[in-house]
Parts: sequence; C-alpha cells; structure tokens
Amino acid sequence: MLNAKIQDALNKQLNAELFSSYLYLSMAAYFESKTLPGMAGWMRVQAQEELMHALKFYGFINQRNGRVALTSVDAPQTEWANPLAVFEQSQQHEKKVTGLINSLVELAAAEKDHATEAFLQWFVNEQVEEEASVLTIVDRLKMVGDSPVAYFMLDSVLGQRTAPGPSAAAT
Repeated sequence: MLNAKIQDALNKQLNAELFSSYLYLSMAAYFESKTLPGMAGWMRVQAQEELMHALKFYGFINQRNGRVALTSVDAPQTEWANPLAVFEQSQQHEKKVTGLINSLVELAAAEKDHATEAFLQWFVNEQVEEEASVLTIVDRLKMVGDSPVAYFMLDSVLGQRTAPGPSAAAT
C-alpha cells in the first residue's frame, strides 16, 4: 500500500504526464498548420507515449491500493516562432520531466518504498532516451538552418516514427 506522501507525488506525476501529452498534441497541431506532416506525426506519437506514461502511473497507483486523483490540465502553448523553437521547448520540457522523475526516485528511496523505486527505474531509463531523441532533432534543425529542402527531408524522416504498441502502457 502506498503511503500518502508517495501517493500524492505519483498523482502529481500522473497529471504532469497528461500535461506532457497535451503539450505534444499542441505541438503537433502547430506543425499541421505549417504543412509539416512528418513533424506533426512525430509529435502525435510523442503525445501517445506521454499518455501511456500517465497510464503506467495510473495502473501502478491502483495496483498498490492507492487512489488516483486527476486534476485539471493547463492549456499548453499553441504558437512558436519556428520548428526549432518547438523542438527546443520539447527538449527543455523533457529535462524538466527528468528532474521530476529523479525527485520521485529520491522520495521513494527516502520513504523506503522499494516497489515504487523499482517501478520508477523504467522512467529513469525512458527519460535518457527521450532527451537524446529530442536533442538529435534540435541539433539537426540547427544544422539545416532555414533551408526549405532540408526541412522537407527532415520532415519526411520524422514522419517515419510509429506509435508504440498497446503493451507499452502495461505496468
């Protein structure tokens, strides 16, 4: 059973993951409006991943006989200066999420909640991947500058990303 401090922290993270999904969906909508369907698709997949992360927290809280508490989700930003600005914000957001996950791991360790600490290790590893993925895109966008041909090519590459299977949401 979860203690109240851990339950509260896990619920906050669940809601942060829901916001992440909402943010990435807003970024997808921005790219759609700019006729960059590959980048939009990449962000839609990212939004789905974040929703699956939220569902992992949801499942874990319930599995540990806790109580899920959903809160309102703030409206995300909807406009950016250019694709680089979108991916730079994504990079900053992933760094923030990494910090949140690290704080949860520290709390679980302090509370001697080994089950929660073990559960969170998946997210620690996932955040390494998330940050690296976005950094690669930021670096590529910086390399291409304002080249329409390069944008077209990068958009095509990013559009090849596919959504993870439904088993990824299981805890």
